[in-house]
Amino acid sequence: MENFLNFGITINVFFQNLGSWLKTPMDLFSFLGNEYFFLFLLPALYWSVDAAIGLRVGFILLLSTSVNDAFKLALHGPRPYWYNPGEVIAYADETSFGVPSGHSQNSAAIWGMLAALLRKGWAWAAAVAIVVIVGISRLYLGVHFIHDVLLGWLLGGLLLWATLYFWKPVAAWVKTFSLGQQVLAAFLAGLVLILFPLIPFLGLKFTGWQAPEVWAQYATEAVSMSGGITAGATLFGLLAGLAWINRQGGFCADGPVWKRVVRFLFGVVGVLVFYLGLKILFEGIAPETEALLPYFLRFVRYAVIGFWVSAGAPWLFVKMKLADKAGK
Repeated sequence: MENFLNFGITINVFFQNLGSWLKTPMDLFSFLGNEYFFLFLLPALYWSVDAAIGLRVGFILLLSTSVNDAFKLALHGPRPYWYNPGEVIAYADETSFGVPSGHSQNSAAIWGMLAALLRKGWAWAAAVAIVVIVGISRLYLGVHFIHDVLLGWLLGGLLLWATLYFWKPVAAWVKTFSLGQQVLAAFLAGLVLILFPLIPFLGLKFTGWQAPEVWAQYATEAVSMSGGITAGATLFGLLAGLAWINRQGGFCADGPVWKRVVRFLFGVVGVLVFYLGLKILFEGIAPETEALLPYFLRFVRYAVIGFWVSAGAPWLFVKMKLADKAGK
């Protein structure tokens, strides 16, 4: 294993030796695979471009986040600058485990999904280029080994294939459910995303695993369920909201540019209100720690945000004449 990691270090050093002037562009490229970028992209697509595309992007982002957290906990591997801070420059600070690369996995899944939905050669070319440069940026920044990136690409590709293959038959099946059954199915889907990382999380806890002393100082938030709970809760809110809004006549993201812009800005304000407002409220009840009550409150907060994105904001858009119901 030591020889394997040392080989990875030589690749990191190779890219970093190209010059410190690359840090800024590599930071920008890395952002194209960042969860926060996709959390900005999701509502923009859902509210202002095409709700169906936004829903698929949101689903695969949350699925990828959960699967990535599960693999990170199961493999609990270091990042290059944790393992060898003497040779690798830490151009970014990360506190979670390194393998697989979440940026690489998410970019493969999401940019691949957008290319698949657009069905254009240029879209696939752009997606491949973005995915490759995001992976290289993570190597340059010193936060991932080459095997982290390769495994991330592999998992992202598999999740993309599975989502594209099963989406239509599963969606058609769920449409036969009653509203109550759809909400229950949404809740169970959210629990599945929580279960993925929960199994290795409990394994680390019950075995009393401790990070090696060399990189323990960096892995301060590595053994955590926060990411899995966030993904599962958001998926539950997103799908439950979708089930409800469809019973109200649905939502159409078409319209003039000014309406699309206003919808996005209004919706984002709502996201911030729920995100920050509930965060302040819930931290007054129980500060965020790795404990049951804070986890439950986190679930509630992100379920509300997911519901706002798929149903709350669209319902208000229709009421405010900023959007039409589906089919109009």
